[in-house]
Formats: sequence, C-alpha cells, structure tokens
Amino acid sequence: MMLSRKITEWAQKHIQKSLSVNRVHCAIHKCRLKLCRAKNKPHVKMTHTHTGFRATYNPIQMMSFRKGLGYFSMPILNHIVHLIQQHGFVLQESGYAPVHPPVSETHPYDNQDPNNMPPDTGYGCKMVDGVVHYNIIITLLFRSGELDLPYPDLKEYIADMNVMMALIINGPVKSFCYRRLQYLSSKFQMHILLNEMKELAAQKKVPHRDFYNIRKVDTHIHASSCMNQKHLLRFIKRAMKKYPEEIVHIERGRGQTLKEVFESMNLTAFDLSVDTLDMHADRNTFHRFDKFNAKYNPIGESILREIFIKTDNHIEGKYFAHIIKEVMFDLEESKYQNSELRLSIYGRSRDEWDKLAQWAVKHSVYSDNVRWLVQVPRLFDVYHTKKQLANFQEMLENIFMPLFEVTINPRSHPELHLFLEHVVGFDSVDDESKPEHHIFNLDSPLPANWTEEDNPPYSYYLYYTYANMSVLNHLRRRRGFHTFVLRPHCGEAGPIHHLVSGFMLSENISHGLLLRKAPVLQYVYYLAQVGIAMSPLSNNSLFLSYHRNPLPEYLSRGLMVSLSTDDPLQFHFTKEPLMEEYSIATQVWKLSSCDMCELARNSVLMSGFSHKAKSYWLGPNYAKEGPESNDIRRTNVPDIRVAYRSETLTEELHLITHAVRTDEIYADNQHI
Repeated sequence: MMLSRKITEWAQKHIQKSLSVNRVHCAIHKCRLKLCRAKNKPHVKMTHTHTGFRATYNPIQMMSFRKGLGYFSMPILNHIVHLIQQHGFVLQESGYAPVHPPVSETHPYDNQDPNNMPPDTGYGCKMVDGVVHYNIIITLLFRSGELDLPYPDLKEYIADMNVMMALIINGPVKSFCYRRLQYLSSKFQMHILLNEMKELAAQKKVPHRDFYNIRKVDTHIHASSCMNQKHLLRFIKRAMKKYPEEIVHIERGRGQTLKEVFESMNLTAFDLSVDTLDMHADRNTFHRFDKFNAKYNPIGESILREIFIKTDNHIEGKYFAHIIKEVMFDLEESKYQNSELRLSIYGRSRDEWDKLAQWAVKHSVYSDNVRWLVQVPRLFDVYHTKKQLANFQEMLENIFMPLFEVTINPRSHPELHLFLEHVVGFDSVDDESKPEHHIFNLDSPLPANWTEEDNPPYSYYLYYTYANMSVLNHLRRRRGFHTFVLRPHCGEAGPIHHLVSGFMLSENISHGLLLRKAPVLQYVYYLAQVGIAMSPLSNNSLFLSYHRNPLPEYLSRGLMVSLSTDDPLQFHFTKEPLMEEYSIATQVWKLSSCDMCELARNSVLMSGFSHKAKSYWLGPNYAKEGPESNDIRRTNVPDIRVAYRSETLTEELHLITHAVRTDEIYADNQHI
C-alpha cells in the first residue's frame, strides 16, 4: 500500500472523532484533515494547520523536518514520522563527530573510471503532464510495490495553497500572530537584559574559540559574481598579458583573439580600472532589476561576460574556472569560511547538464569549502518568444531528464554523475517583482499545453520543480545516491503567495523580506524554523534600504536566519565579502558577539554540507533539540542562548497544539 494511502486511512480514522460543525480544511499530503475550529480560538487552530502543511511536504521530498515540531503535533505527526521511517526516509540523527575536519585525500574528479560506477538499472522514464513517470516495464514494478516514488498531487497542492492564502488574510489569525510576534520581540529584549553578561562570560571561558574561527557558510551566493570587482579586474589584466593570442570568441564565422576583442573596444590593459568595468550596484539600480542585470556585463559588453564568467563558451569556460578556483583557494586559506555557489541551468537544451559537468571535471573545479546549487532562471517566456522552446514541458524535460538518466545509469553521463555528488540543491531565480498575469489553479494549462507568451507564475514553476525533485530523490535514495533540496529565491519582492509556496515546498529560502508584511506567515516560518538566507547589502541596493531590513527583528524573534552575500561582485569591496557582511550588520544593528555566532551557527545548520562536516563544525549532537545540541567549544554560542531559543519555541508550539488537544478532548466527551 502506498505511503500516502496509509496516511489517508489513518488520518481519516483518527480525525473523524474530533469533527465539529465548523471545520477548517487542512491537507496533509494525500489526506484531508478536518481540524476542529474552536469557537473561542479559531486563530490558534488555524495556525496549527500551517505547520501541518510543512510537516507534510518536506518528508515527501525527503527534506529535513525539525523533530521538535513533531513533539507538539502528536499523535498526527508521530504516526506520519513512523510511516516515513518504515518507507526508508531520512530523518536527522546525530552521529560520531570526527576529531579532524573531513578533508578529501584525493581529488574527487581524478582517475574516475566509468566502468567502476554503479551499473545501469535498466529503467526507462518519460515525462507525463510535467512530471517524470516510468515506462511499461517500470509500471509493472510500480504496481507490485517495488518502486513507489510519490510526489504531491496537483489538486491537493492547489487546495492547500488556497487554504493557506485564506488563513493569512483572516482577521483573528493576523491579530493573534502579530501579538505573538510582538511578544517574542519583547521576550528577547528581556532575555538580553537578564542574560547578556552571562552569555559574554560563557564565551570568555571558551579557550581558543571566537567569532573569527567558528565555521560560517555563505548560504546564498552566485558563482558568476562570487569574486569582488578588484579580483575580476586583476584577472582580466592577467589574462590579457598571458593569453593575448588565444581565440576566445567567434564573430561572424571568424575567430577573435583576446587582444582583438579589446582592440575592437579601443581598450588596453592599462586603460582598465574598477570604474571602467562598471559592475558595482549603485543608487540607480534601486527597484531597477534590469539595470542590475546589466551590471553583470564588464564595461557594459555582453561579450566580455561570455568570455570571463560563463561556463559554456568557445574556450569551454577556462577563464571562469580559473577565477572560481582562485576564490576557492581564498576560502581554503581562511579555513573557517565556506560557500554554496549557484551555477545556472536554463532548460533550453538537453546537453546543458553535460556541458556544465564537463566544465567542472575538466578544469577540476572543486573545493572542500564549496558546494554547488543549481539555479534555474524563470525565463520560459523569453525562450518561447525566441522559438527555443515549444512548451513548458520541454523546458522541464531539458532540466530533469538528464538527471533521471544519470541516476538510472551513471555510466551514460560519467562526468555528470561525479559533478552531482557535490550538488546539494536547486534554486529558482528571477525578478520577483515582475507582474504575474496568470493565477495558478485547476484550470491552468498542463506544462505540455503551456504555449502562451506569458510566463508561468512563481507557484507553477515551484510545484513542477518540486514534484520532479520528489520523484528524482526517491529514485536516487533507492540507488544509494545523495538527494537534493529546494532552496529558491523567495519573498524579495512580488506577491505574498511566493512565500506560501516557499513555506510548503522549500527546505529554506533566500531573502524573505516580505515576511515583515505578513505576520501570519512570519509566525509559521518561525514555528517551522524554515531557514532564511538574508543579504542586507544586496537588498539595500535593489529593494529595501539597510536600516529598514527586518533581519535584526527576525533574529530577535527566533526565526532561523543567516547572513549571506548574494553578489560580492556587485555589492562588496573586500577579499572576504562574508566577513564584510557580518561587519556591517554588527556595526549598524549593534549585534553582540553571541548574535554573530548564532547567525554563523544557523548558516551551518541551513547549509547543504554533509552530516559528517556539520558534526565536526557544530558538535556530534547538533541534530538534537535544546542545549544538548550545542557544543560551545565549536560554535562559541553559549548554552544559555540555545536553551532560550529552544524553550521559547517549545512554549509557542505548546500554545498552538494545546488548543487542538483541548478541543479534541472536548469533542470526545461530547460524543460520550
């Protein structure tokens, strides 16, 4: 029996006891839970509904879900977790922490023989209605229960999203959540007044450890802009002197050398300066995403962007690989800084994945301090207008079919198989402030029928990305390969439903600025501890001035936030952009040493680095709850702070779930 069917039968049997006249429809994947709407506290019951959504979708795609939430959503979540464990899903568990940091003894791309890779399973697959399914051979196995690869049902996803949209505009719910958030802010200020000196004293007692030598991860940074402008300038000048006669571009069928490219612009190496490159964001980019995108072109010339910061060009991304490796070397030298770099897959052709993997393997672009995320720009309308794509399903096939092929038979794409071992997740990127002319609903065209000129809405992109990732993750898990998570740009601008989709489907999000305008969503993001990678300097140049940034407010209330750089090429000046980000935030918002170390600890928890690495960086019990999870000798975060966060979250969850339990008891007594 399928997992979803088991959950459905159990949930219906259990919840049937507690139904009352007024019902709030709350979906757990493949099961329609009808939570009683308490006459006196409907807002509390509705807030409990939100955490039910979060608990549902994450295990389906095998993303992590905080156990602490399960303690307060019993017996529903306990039973779901039990079913999940029976079906082989991974829950966070603590393990032995190595004495030394995990370091690769050999380069992971060297001397890899495809014949030594896992064999072909013989499976076949095809995409149906925007989601990958298996052919007739696999269907027989699927029916026998040997291959059960579930993904969220489209109708239930849309229904769930509509329920959440209705709840976040409900007046009593908004008032309740706003008051709880205000209470959390005030409570933290009281905690600081009472315990700030104790926290500082605890940090002083720790030998050797301070903010400079604790692990921190840049959880949101794009590879094409991971260097600062001075670094890029020096590299361009060095390349002009070292490779002047190398053919780097084809113009009208004729090869152009690097020297000829710059001569056509009437420029020499001596003429170049940071001001000439003109890649730094300024006051003119505020609310002008088009101007910001243009800043990616050195000297305003797209040809230079293609030559120096693209993986797919005439020189096969040679220069880009060199400069990325220089950034990696700087991270290794710093020892305590790590990055999760985003590389782009556009979905225009099937060979994009192979070209990207060949670039990484050929140029040995790897570091123990770096993991990759793959970002998919939401640009279907552009490609469709240019006749590069016939429909949206073709874009999905270009993105996901190579991943299924390499999972089924790693020997068919050996470089891609090696590259994917260091990819931790997917990102969805573009200007969120673009107006959306279509609302995702049951009448929306299926991907194969989406041939409109308008771009699909944000939630449409996210659902089909998530659905295919769910199937892919289950297949990869069965083959013993690591799985991926969804970590999109979300809530930087645009409509509020982006944050609803992000809450339901994402492991964590980038930006999340609009949560400051949505108290219900902000409160449930807090309850579920959804990670938010925030980039105040980036926001300051694009959407929100620095002093209005909600990061200090989120941090004080206990949301899982971390600091990230986004685009050092556009926003930063120094060789260590992440430290620059921490420095400015600390000065402007008067953060304490404990606050900074908590942000750094959050960044490691949110990151896609391995359990083994996190066990070393944070301590062997990092996956547990409360102060037991903390090792101040590694994190420099006092147990007092960790205990405060854990106790406060526990109290809030108890408040929410106590109303549900009380009403269930009342309903049972009424039946008696």
